Amino acid sequence: MKRIVLIISLLSALTLASLHAQHPLKVSIPEYAGIRLDQNRLLYPGDSLAMERFFDKLDALLYTGKGHVNIMHIGGSHVQAGTFSQQMRDNLLQLDPGITAGRGLVFPYMKTNSPCSYLISSTGEWSYCRNAVPFDTRLGLAGASVTTSDPDASFSIVTREKRPRSITPKFDFNLVKILGYGDNDSIVPVVHFRNQALQGTYNAQEGSYTFQLPDYTDSLYVDFNQVAGTFTVTGVYLDNGMPGITYHGIGVNGARVDSYLSCADLERDLKLVQPDLVIFGIGINDAAGDSFTKERFKRDYSQLIDLIHKVSPGCALLFVTNNDSYKKVKRNKYQVNPNGVVAEQAFLELGKKYNAAVWDFFDLMGGLHSMAVWEHVGLAQKDKVHFTQQGYALIGDLLYNALMDRYIEHLNNRQHQ
Repeated sequence: MKRIVLIISLLSALTLASLHAQHPLKVSIPEYAGIRLDQNRLLYPGDSLAMERFFDKLDALLYTGKGHVNIMHIGGSHVQAGTFSQQMRDNLLQLDPGITAGRGLVFPYMKTNSPCSYLISSTGEWSYCRNAVPFDTRLGLAGASVTTSDPDASFSIVTREKRPRSITPKFDFNLVKILGYGDNDSIVPVVHFRNQALQGTYNAQEGSYTFQLPDYTDSLYVDFNQVAGTFTVTGVYLDNGMPGITYHGIGVNGARVDSYLSCADLERDLKLVQPDLVIFGIGINDAAGDSFTKERFKRDYSQLIDLIHKVSPGCALLFVTNNDSYKKVKRNKYQVNPNGVVAEQAFLELGKKYNAAVWDFFDLMGGLHSMAVWEHVGLAQKDKVHFTQQGYALIGDLLYNALMDRYIEHLNNRQHQ
């Protein structure tokens, strides 16, 4: 009954608010000089049929409380930091606080910054590998791995945000899939749950060790079975089997589009996620160098999209254009990167080719030289490439509102059919 009342109230509210006014589904956005809030919208250079199918699936979840919506947000350091995707995740789950599904694919980052949306700790010696630099390890969708040969090595993950807010959802899980491999069949991961040491079931097709926990928890502790050898972890999948929205944040510092294409188990792990909507935030690192070309950028993205559509036919796509950025040319001297304009055009052309939505963040933030403005008001860091926590939270709210504007339009059309 509560869910039905919620949906009725959302539909009736459509007559009380225009697409650009504050709406019950949207969040409040502060105004900053130079930011073009009137440009905060999704563009459709092609058609929007795939996004409409995504909205239909979201409708079914909100109306009936049944079903599962998978969103995958993939990028570089903007996503690895976690605040951007955390803001999107938290806002989406406020559509109905009862639709919190599993936490999805996460990674036990070590010796690098970890996302703010969950807590990680480890013991023993580990080596870290990521797809943005030359590597010789078999990687998957997470784009990274941690490897140990230390018999005392362990790691833990707690699905609590480092800076929780009043709307922060709680992620309990009772199903764990540890993606990885040992250098021999004897060394395997062991999950500890309330004084029990649980053995997993190996699935060769997934490349995972699956653990069905006897109860729900928000904490995971993993070690290995004290057998001599080396074990590599390439991801951890946390689920609870409940209806709802799972928002997978996949980010690697420095990653380009071809960084993900070089991961041998990318397709295998995509089958585990099965996204209904993919938000592409890869591009800032591609466009950072002098050798950047629009043709190669589009070609690499086409390979990645074809692979995603092979796994999830009909999956909706949403491109986020690069932010404005600067290149350091001397100590304390920076020069604007003109490739932001070229990348923006490439994203629009990809949107047309694949009937995808494009969120033109480059234009919204003010175009060339706007990163200096964002830095001046405390939204960007001094490197003029990355954002502050406040800046990433704002970006998450802006993208969420742009998506909700389109969803409100979808609901309005549905109401009048």
